[in-house]
Amino acid sequence: MLNIASGDLDLELACFLFSCCRRARSLHGPSPTTTFGPKACIQKNPASIMHVQDPLSQRLTWNKPPLSVLIIKKIHECSVVQPFMDLVTWLVQEKRMVVYVEVSTLEDEMIADDSGFQPIKQKLNTFKEGTEDLSGRVDFIICLGGDGTLLWASSLFQGSVPPVMAFHMGSLGFLTPFEFDNFKSQVNHVLEGHAALTLRSRLKCVITDAECDSHINSIEKPKKIQVLNEVVIDRGPSPYLCHLDLYLEGRHVTSVQGDGLIVSTPTGSTAYAVAAGASMVHPNVPAIMVTPICPHSLSFRPIVVPAGVEIKVMVSPESRGSAWVSLDGRNRQEIKVGDSVRITTSEFPIPSICKLDQISDWFDSLAECLHWNVRRPQRAFNNNDGANGRVKDDSDCSIEA
Repeated sequence: MLNIASGDLDLELACFLFSCCRRARSLHGPSPTTTFGPKACIQKNPASIMHVQDPLSQRLTWNKPPLSVLIIKKIHECSVVQPFMDLVTWLVQEKRMVVYVEVSTLEDEMIADDSGFQPIKQKLNTFKEGTEDLSGRVDFIICLGGDGTLLWASSLFQGSVPPVMAFHMGSLGFLTPFEFDNFKSQVNHVLEGHAALTLRSRLKCVITDAECDSHINSIEKPKKIQVLNEVVIDRGPSPYLCHLDLYLEGRHVTSVQGDGLIVSTPTGSTAYAVAAGASMVHPNVPAIMVTPICPHSLSFRPIVVPAGVEIKVMVSPESRGSAWVSLDGRNRQEIKVGDSVRITTSEFPIPSICKLDQISDWFDSLAECLHWNVRRPQRAFNNNDGANGRVKDDSDCSIEA
């Protein structure tokens, strides 16, 4: 039911519109031409899935009115219970929507013991993780909690993901821009299709065995796991250095000797990766970040590679021990010598609904959550003394209160 207006115009019409109404701002410059001179051009690739789109054109629109919603609530958090019940009651009674919740959510003691909520509870559709596929049944998602609720929503949808509206009711809230105070007007605004979208790219990961090149635990886990933040390969409980071989597009790039390696999306660049020294990258940038964890080398700096490349991280044959891999902090498992993790950008991003727009939301989160570039401002010169080149001596100074 989701569609994003892509604005596929030919080059002449695009140039005409640009000259008539220049945009105020954009994260991307104009798309480069694919023809070079009278006879040269870029070879077309029918398998291409990447398309860099002007973020300002990424607006939510509904082909049909949304009728179903998935509510994800932060667990073990008493302060979220009453807002959860208020939201569900309003969606069921006033908006007449089909509401999906997890079975574990309704098992919360405060929800189970609330007699006034029981009539609403009987109208809810429940599911358990790993036992039911919600694809095609949920029109959009509402998260109540912190950033972990958005990561949980990502894990529930291994294919196409409905739009996600995240309310800040957790600890950090970098990915949750909405406040719950006026939730009715904000949800109505989204249901009417008036919202900007940030397409948060995900990573598609496959863990392979060294001996038979088959998927590890393929019976219990999906063959391709979608990751929103990062893939972490570390030494786990081993006292030895983690020795990993890093490949890009089949080419051996370098060997990693240290505590491990982080392969992250732009969304994940402000999570574990930034703590390990990586740059913070806007989620609209098509890229993958590769960041070492405590490398035993003074020259191993974090790198950024194009989103379309395939990365392979293999436990080196020369490694003294095994390594451990975790995907968005979950599905942690041991990988032995010769085992590898193949990573590339997924074709299924997370359409995250913006409170304002893609630019404002991100910089607001940097300022409020990470206190980016916070410092005391430098004071101006008094009486233009500094501007005239005069240096004050001690007699010019006074003690400030």
